[in-house]
Amino acid sequence: MIKVENIHKSYGTLEVLKGINLRVAEGEVVSIVGASGAGKTTLLQIIGTLEKADKGTVTIGGTDVSRLSGNELARFRNRNIGFVFQFHHLLPEFTALENICMPALIQGRSLKEATPDAMQLLEFLKLTDRAQHKPSELSGGEQQRVAVARALINRPSVILADEPSGNLDSANAKELHQLFFDLRKQYNQTFIIVTHNEELARMADRKILMKDGQSKEQ
Repeated sequence: MIKVENIHKSYGTLEVLKGINLRVAEGEVVSIVGASGAGKTTLLQIIGTLEKADKGTVTIGGTDVSRLSGNELARFRNRNIGFVFQFHHLLPEFTALENICMPALIQGRSLKEATPDAMQLLEFLKLTDRAQHKPSELSGGEQQRVAVARALINRPSVILADEPSGNLDSANAKELHQLFFDLRKQYNQTFIIVTHNEELARMADRKILMKDGQSKEQ
């Protein structure tokens, strides 16, 4: 499903990634751990096509994303990759339902077309009664679940999560962690999760440690 080969990335004279190789199978949940500054987020952004590597290739579902042009890359990302960040980045002026529908609207679907899918996700996430609430009216845990639903609206094959529970209390973090595995069971999506949370890291099928710009399976 995901093949990362010999990825290098530097910022000025600082070499952040030094030849990373990684394979992730379809439907697998992989956690990436390591100290701050180890290159975890940089690797995730390169896999997610938000950053370009200086050297190496990333192949997702048989597509070498390094060969795609800007517009092709944007379309590929919108259709195939969902992102969940530590900060949910919901648009404050829109309702939960409207926020969830945003990636579908970017894809060219109308709000009317996207709403049934968004409502199905809200039901799955036990948020149906919050559909018309704006972010300021939701708890932190609810806001992060809306962000997860937004990542799922286009049914991407890959979900990339960067410290997804970093801003949540322990109860909400535990609920979010279980949600990822429920989603994998329901939709057979592939998850790569960067985390400092040891409990979440241990729950994954595999744990990858990043240190000094290199990776090692634990």
